[in-house]
Amino acid sequence: MTKKIHSKLVLLGTGGTIAGTAAAAGDNIGYRAAQLGVDALIAAVPGAAQALGGSTLVTEQVAQVDSKDMSFAVWQRLAARAAHWLAQPDLQGIVITHGTDTLEETAYFLQRVLRPAKPVVLACAMRPATAIAPDGPQNLLDALAVALHPGARGVVAVCAGTIHGALDVQKAHTYRLDAFGSGDAGPIGYVEEGALRLLRNWPQAQDSSSPIAIEKIVNAKDWPRVDIVLNYAGADGAVVEALLARGVEGLVVAGTGNGTLHHDLEAALLAAQRQGVRVLRASRCAMGRVLGQSGDDIPDSRGLSAVKARVELLLELLQAR
Repeated sequence: MTKKIHSKLVLLGTGGTIAGTAAAAGDNIGYRAAQLGVDALIAAVPGAAQALGGSTLVTEQVAQVDSKDMSFAVWQRLAARAAHWLAQPDLQGIVITHGTDTLEETAYFLQRVLRPAKPVVLACAMRPATAIAPDGPQNLLDALAVALHPGARGVVAVCAGTIHGALDVQKAHTYRLDAFGSGDAGPIGYVEEGALRLLRNWPQAQDSSSPIAIEKIVNAKDWPRVDIVLNYAGADGAVVEALLARGVEGLVVAGTGNGTLHHDLEAALLAAQRQGVRVLRASRCAMGRVLGQSGDDIPDSRGLSAVKARVELLLELLQAR
């Protein structure tokens, strides 16, 4: 008996550089992001119809933002629409167009909230759609290939032919087309002329972290305040004290090296903990993770970067309400 093939792929647009335009084709940095709709983006991808291979493509504009301006409201809408489509049995996968600046945060947020057993693929670009040689069309075509690949699962990002998992993906360069890395874990694989070459397993749909009810996320009207502070030479507790005065509920500290902290900053963070503020310790290093020890006064982020640890704290505090 032949297994039935899922027949529908959904493309959700949120804006970003991939949808950006500039006055001159040679301008790759002076553009305005989020100017084109998702239908215009897919129409500009040569070979998209062939890549779909008979699957139905459904497009939906969820938001139209520069991802530097990503908000909780957009995350809520995006999670709700993705959950809606994932619940449909004929869905093969979802592709989301997204800006590069906060892509890693959105990827981690969606993985934690949706924990999808089907692929949710974030596609992006470093050049606007009006560039002489835009990278968006190829990235979008590669994202379609990933979403249609048998056995693909979890939230991943595709950029410059490389597939990154939500837990590991990190923007590592300000300008070049291959702007993302996966740290020590390395990429999941590569897209080569529409075919996938996998290096490791897909992200697990279920992990050791506690599941979060999608209804709690979608219906949240007042998100907890969680901020990030940085350790550096001469750091003190002034920023922590200012944030306490603003009612912060969670703090992530990007420490030096293995999460080390200036003693003045550490004292302020410990005082915040005593007042009921949740504190996590990450590292400002681009590679590696904080290796904690039993008895640490400030818990480590369990391998998460500072920005992803912030998302984790946001979700944990929302869940606790």
